Order: sequence, then C-alpha cells, then structure tokens
Amino acid sequence: MKSLIAFYNILKKDITNYYLKPPNISWGIIFPLSWTMMQLLRSVDSSILELLPGLISTSVLFGTTSMLAVTITFERSGRSFERLLLAPISLNTLMLAKITGTILFGMFNAFVPIIFAGFFINLSDINWIIVILAVFLIAVTSSLMGLLIAVSAQQVFEAQTISNFFRFPMLFLCGLFIPISSLPVFLKPLSYCLPLTYGADILKGAITSNNSFSYTLCFVMLLIFTVGLFTVSKYAIEKKQNQ
Repeated sequence: MKSLIAFYNILKKDITNYYLKPPNISWGIIFPLSWTMMQLLRSVDSSILELLPGLISTSVLFGTTSMLAVTITFERSGRSFERLLLAPISLNTLMLAKITGTILFGMFNAFVPIIFAGFFINLSDINWIIVILAVFLIAVTSSLMGLLIAVSAQQVFEAQTISNFFRFPMLFLCGLFIPISSLPVFLKPLSYCLPLTYGADILKGAITSNNSFSYTLCFVMLLIFTVGLFTVSKYAIEKKQNQ
C-alpha cells in the first residue's frame, strides 16, 4: 500500500511540476506535432498510410525521451532526486513511477498523427490491437532510454543534446524512412541493435502489411530490450546513488 501511495505521488508531482516546462513543450509536443502536420500536408492520400508508422514512432520517441530528460535533470539540479533515492521505497517503484507518466504521454502523442490522418484517409483496415501493443512497447523502451540518458546528464540542455545524438540517427537507421536493405553493409548490424527497428516494423505490418520481420520476433526483441534497458538504468541509478 505504501508503495502504491508513493508511486501515485511521484507520478502526480512529475506531471504537475515538469511536463509543461519549455523544453518539454518544444521537443516533446511542438516538434512531433509540426513534423506530423508538415508530412501530412505535403503528402497525397496514397502515401499518408505509408508515412503513418514513421510519424507515430517519431511522436512517441521524442515525447517520452524529452519528458524524462527534463524531469530527472531538474530534480537532480535541485537535489530532490537524491532525496527520492533515500526515501523508504524500492528503486523499482521509483523507476516505474518515473517512466509511467512518460509512457502515457508517449502513447497520447502517438495518436495525434493518427487523428490527423483520419481527416485525410480511411483507417478502417489498420490492425488496432497490434498498433496499440507496438505503441506501448515503443513508449516503454523509449522511456527507459530517456531515463538512462537523463541520469547521466547534469543539465536539461545536456540531456536534450545527448538525446538528439541518439534520436535522429535512430529515425534513419530503423527502416522508417530508408529501408534497412538499402543501408550500407556496415550500418545494418547497428539497425538490428535498435529497439525502434522492431517497433517500427510492427507498425508497418499493422498499418500497411509491409513488415520485414514476424510479429513474434519483434515483440520478443522489444521485451528483451525492455528488460535490458531497465536493468542497465537501475544499475546506473544505483551507481549514482553510491557515489
């Protein structure tokens, strides 16, 4: 019961105090929204469906990582994050509380391009169950990547800069805009090491039936990335706690 109360209060505090900070608004809301509108307005009806997996993935990736970059770094600069680490709650509970809000925000962001696309094309043929599952796992893995980056940075601008170092290359290496088969040979192994590659492939299969891998493989890989990123993030936080 105490863990649930702590979980709720941490989540509530993050949403109230940090989610509308200027860096969140610019990178987590305005950038995905403007990118979506630009791509939809310049596309004809036949290509909107093909663009949708990329727009969804971009919205989730930038929304989740931006939120945690701001939340954690603001708390670290005010040393409130260190006080949370000393609180009588488990580190697992703290981490789940930190990423839950960003996961929900990322999933909300994901449906912004879907809503806009609905004004232009018919979306009735999309496999919505698969889309929702894929969006959830993309949000989880992106949140954990954002958490790992945030605990390694001291300031918001530093966290956002490091995030962009990963986010932009990831968008072009995961097969959304450039097929993995068209990438240089030395970049292909890197593509297979990115969780977004498998999440984006699920979305392409559910929306355009143009996936390269099986759903089973992609979901298994995303679960492996989730466990791995959670473990590494927990280790990074414990290392900071012991310094």
